[in-house]
Amino acid sequence: MEFFDIAVIGAGAAGMMCAAVAGQRGQRVVLIDHAGRLAEKIRISGGGRCNFTNLQAGPGNYLSANPHFCRSALARYTPRDFLALLKTHRVSWHEKHRGQLFCDHSSESIIDVLKAECDAGSIAWRRPVAVETVRFADGQGFALDTSAGPITARALVVATGGLSIPKIGATDFAYRIAKQFGHKLVETRPALVPMTFSSEEWEPFAALSGISLEVEVATGTKKAEGAFVEDLLFTHRGLSGPGVLQISSYWQSKEAIRINLMPTREPVAELLQAKASARRQVGSLLADWLPARFAHVWLDAQNIRHDTRIAELPDKVLRRLGESLAAWTLVPSGTEGYRKAEVTRGGVDTRELSSATMMSERVGGLFFVGEALDVTGWLGGYNFQWAWASGVAAGLAAAEFVRQARNA
Repeated sequence: MEFFDIAVIGAGAAGMMCAAVAGQRGQRVVLIDHAGRLAEKIRISGGGRCNFTNLQAGPGNYLSANPHFCRSALARYTPRDFLALLKTHRVSWHEKHRGQLFCDHSSESIIDVLKAECDAGSIAWRRPVAVETVRFADGQGFALDTSAGPITARALVVATGGLSIPKIGATDFAYRIAKQFGHKLVETRPALVPMTFSSEEWEPFAALSGISLEVEVATGTKKAEGAFVEDLLFTHRGLSGPGVLQISSYWQSKEAIRINLMPTREPVAELLQAKASARRQVGSLLADWLPARFAHVWLDAQNIRHDTRIAELPDKVLRRLGESLAAWTLVPSGTEGYRKAEVTRGGVDTRELSSATMMSERVGGLFFVGEALDVTGWLGGYNFQWAWASGVAAGLAAAEFVRQARNA
């Protein structure tokens, strides 16, 4: 039997941050993970360079059934705080796009920082070790049966993430523990994920796989609406790219998505103006605005020959063509699922947790952090910032919880 002040299950972004913070405040912390390779989700992030935060991160960049929950933790640990940590470890970085920050070299830099911070807190590592059961004894803390033997701890932090990318070890462990201790779950589904369409509906566009263009994409209405101007990527089965990944977090099954293929132009007005160029072909004109291969496929879908001169097309046909470009409406049949989802939407219901500490209001000393919670960030470093912020909040609170329990 091993005895610790705090047990953290899950050695990912939130778990390592939490363990490091608590350990550096004098608590005996054990960090347990079932995977053989450390922090694989960090390693593969951002094409191997880890989009580790976003300078613009704030509550408005997160989705949750309890939308104000993330506010406290994000305010108390900001992107600038994480940058200060990287500076102490001499990790260089760059801004790529709209506040997205990446490592200059490799994602391994972030993993090395977190591991060094854990080592500075004298964290006990237990991996690869599986947690088989968890029990709570009031006044004594938590008893864990693991593949390496029993462990007891005054406080327990669950940082095992969501269901996304099962091939690197994602499981429903956090949700099972939450339910075991009486917590509710917000329904989970894949988020930041490519969207798919029926083979019949997608047949005209399947040949466009690999083509990318900037669009405005939207779904939902009123408070449930999401809209982004980002790149869209055609695939053999549907749509991907940043714009579609963003909107997938807002999309509900059987809802339509709305795409403006020319967000910086007024296609109806410009097509009608182009009638003055009597010899210009419609396919040639569209190829000035859009990828040529896409323009030809789009005209075929509208039953317009691409070599038709614009002057020969009636105004109503040009209007219909322009409107189709500005408001392409289609209904996805689904998504590529958890295997390609970057995150999981939904999770442990935050309405029974403290927003300041991440601790359960049902069971003293039980904490949940990171992606396990019903807090889902936009694409672009926001989910890592939530991992850092929630991990720090829980690490500080768990250390204080143990200190008070020891002095009681």
